[in-house]
Amino acid sequence: MMPFRKNSPAALRFAERRKREDEAPKLHGQAPRLTSLVLRIEEQSGAGRTSYIKRFMVDRAPALFLVPCGDPRCVDGEHDLTMDVMRALRACQTSFQGSDDCAGSIGSSACLRVIRFDGTAEYAPAA
Repeated sequence: MMPFRKNSPAALRFAERRKREDEAPKLHGQAPRLTSLVLRIEEQSGAGRTSYIKRFMVDRAPALFLVPCGDPRCVDGEHDLTMDVMRALRACQTSFQGSDDCAGSIGSSACLRVIRFDGTAEYAPAA
């Protein structure tokens, strides 16, 4: 695997994403009873589906849920799941789901990738 060049578009996107994560409030501060969070993510495109599982370290994770577009040709593409996930966590939902269309573009066309997610959360008992 070739390392990113310091000023390449991919390196700049990674640095911007890392900055946003560092500046975001921490998840444990926004959902204090949350003890466990798992997102099962499926990305759909005309070429097929990709799925994976993301587990969060609740005590250190930012309350920011950004998923980059899986198409390397996509410019400015990402999926911001933050509002949907945080709404569910603040309501102490143990399972929730949602979807998001990519906001990026490929050439002069809109990116057509769609993310669907299923979340599973566990909480400490109410005091």
